[in-house]
Amino acid sequence: MKDIKVLGIDLAKNVFQLHGTNAKGKCVLRKRLSREKLAEFVAQINPCIIGIEACMSAHYWARVFQTMGHTVKMMSPQFVKPYVMSNKNDRNDAKGIAEAVTRPDMKFVSVKNIEQQDILLLHRARELVLKQRTAQANQIRGLLMEYGITISQGISNIKSVLVILETNKEKLTVKSLAVFSMLYEQFKIYNDQLSHYDKEIELVVKQDCVCREIMKIEGIGPITASAITATVGDARSFKNGREMAAWLGLVPKQHSSGNKVRLSSISKRGDNYVRKLLVHGARSVVNICDKKSDRKNIWVADKKQRCGYNKASVALANKNARVIWAIMATGECYRTQ
Repeated sequence: MKDIKVLGIDLAKNVFQLHGTNAKGKCVLRKRLSREKLAEFVAQINPCIIGIEACMSAHYWARVFQTMGHTVKMMSPQFVKPYVMSNKNDRNDAKGIAEAVTRPDMKFVSVKNIEQQDILLLHRARELVLKQRTAQANQIRGLLMEYGITISQGISNIKSVLVILETNKEKLTVKSLAVFSMLYEQFKIYNDQLSHYDKEIELVVKQDCVCREIMKIEGIGPITASAITATVGDARSFKNGREMAAWLGLVPKQHSSGNKVRLSSISKRGDNYVRKLLVHGARSVVNICDKKSDRKNIWVADKKQRCGYNKASVALANKNARVIWAIMATGECYRTQ
């Protein structure tokens, strides 16, 4: 085990496949370990480069291996796949990971610390509760229509369900009134949970100077600022802002050949949650760009007139992503344009 310089680990839930190579790239270890024995085995080998795929539990294991003195490099599974030869199985996957991690032009994923994962946990829980609240509101609105009672669109109108039920009491039976009251109580639970997560995220943002600077950008609020800082991690892992925008899928998809450049819609790669927040934030700026006369809003208004509302929104989201990279990578303050 002293000869191991690179160790590829195919992560799973209970069984882990290891593939170790020496300084010349020759295989010196093939081993299958259970979850309980993995950390014990890795702690016994000399510090080396450990390659893993970015998947469920990857950040946890990366932090565990780093505390043991190893250099952990995490890769996207789509970049590892070309190095997996022959049929797909655990042994070939681990071998492909060990090969891919040594490539000089490989793109790596930064390892998230426990604080960043706490922030992302808030966002994942908030996103689920938001979907559940929307579904509950739609169910209440749809079922009430079966009794001839209509509610206007918007979450705020659902909050007055009890008043609406009291006003239209003659259209409802005792049983239906009780059911609608229970549905509304469930809606209130989701709404209270959502408010709690929003307050937690705002508290995190107030304590982070980088998030406060990012929030100075038009179209960026506490939710977007906290989500992108926690998702990106170390912005210096990208060589420039354009590369980070491409990582978020905010650049055109390319299918060029024979010196013919073919660009289509945006690639939609990367984290769709962060991309959604950036685009929706940009939409709020595009909506009111005609009412402002500063340099940035003039550029947005011109883009909106020439390319349309949606393309202008994506273009501004791309621009904001590059500005965010500059703030995170250099530590500079945001300069209004």
